[in-house]
Amino acid sequence: MKILIICTGNSCRSQIAEGYLRHYLTDKDEVHSAGLNPHGVHPQAIQVMKEDGLDISHHTSHHISDYLNQQFDYIITVCDKAAANCPTFPGPGIRLHWPFDDPAEVTGSEEYVLNEFRRIRDEIKTKIVAWVENLNNPVS
Repeated sequence: MKILIICTGNSCRSQIAEGYLRHYLTDKDEVHSAGLNPHGVHPQAIQVMKEDGLDISHHTSHHISDYLNQQFDYIITVCDKAAANCPTFPGPGIRLHWPFDDPAEVTGSEEYVLNEFRRIRDEIKTKIVAWVENLNNPVS
């Protein structure tokens, strides 16, 4: 299975989703993430994933154009802007839209911002765990 996760900056939500999908799927599955305007992986996204035992420090941000001519089984947008501006990909790939708040836009104390990163990380993890379980055990 080949999956592409798309968000605006490819710095937080899509990177977190990529990390969890790589963790919960098999080594045969291929998971990529990209952004409409990539910014590099956000340090707090790396931090909160490390807190959950996953290292995404080696991830890099990619522009959506890097993947335009590739076919995917699933194209998953994790923000409304990406969903509205997502290009068409060749093939019969299934589009899914999982909107999450953008932790990079949160302001406030360092503790508050970090807690928001954790909240959004946990929401993404919950969604992915349920989705992967459904893939492995579809309702008949």
